[in-house]
Amino acid sequence: MKTDQQLQQDVIAELRWEPSVHAARIGVEVANGVVTLAGHVDSYAEKWNAERAAQRVSGVKALATELKIQLTGLGLRDDADVARAVENVLDWNASLPAGAVTVMVENGWVTLAGTVDWQYQRQAAADSIRFLLGVTGVSDQIGLKPALSAKSVKADIEAALKRSALADARQISVEVHGAEVTLGGTVHNWAEREAASNSAWGTPGVRTVVDEMRLVY
Repeated sequence: MKTDQQLQQDVIAELRWEPSVHAARIGVEVANGVVTLAGHVDSYAEKWNAERAAQRVSGVKALATELKIQLTGLGLRDDADVARAVENVLDWNASLPAGAVTVMVENGWVTLAGTVDWQYQRQAAADSIRFLLGVTGVSDQIGLKPALSAKSVKADIEAALKRSALADARQISVEVHGAEVTLGGTVHNWAEREAASNSAWGTPGVRTVVDEMRLVY
C-alpha cells in the first residue's frame, strides 16, 4: 500500500502528464488516502480534467476538490451568452429528443433539467456542454423515465456486470428498491467502480444509482 507521500507524488506526476491541466497552479494534499486538490484553474473543463487525472492514480480512496475557477479573456461570458451556447449545443445533439432538456444559468453555473428515457442521454447532455467557454459548473437534474418493472432490474444489472468482465463482479452487490439501485461490495480501482456504475445506469427503469462500493487496493 502506498504511503500518503508516495500517493501525493503520483498524483502530482499524473497532473503534470495531463496536457489539459496547468499542474503548477494546482496543489495536492493527501491524508489517509484522501486527496485534496486546491488552487486556480482557467475553466470548468480544466477542473474536471484535473479531477479525472487524480482519480486515475492507484491508491486514491477519495477526492476532495477546492479548485477555484478564474475565467479570463475569451472565457468571460455573461449568463445570456452561456445559456444561448448551451441551448444551441443541446439542439444539435442527436442523442437528445428535441425540447427534452431545459437550461438555467447563474454566474456561469449551468443547471440542466427535464426528462429523458436513458442515462446515456443525460450523460450526453452534461458532456456536451462541459467544455463551453464561460461555463463554471454543471448541475445535472435531468430525470429518467422508468421503462421496465423493477423486478427485472437486478437481474439485468448482474448480467451486465458479468458481460463487462469485471475482475470484481462477484464482489459487487446489487440491491433494488423501486427505481433506485444501490451498489455495494468492493472494487480494486476507479475504472472498475465506474464500469459497475455505468452497468447499473444502462439498465432500463433505473432512475437513481447509490454508490456504496469500497475501494480495496
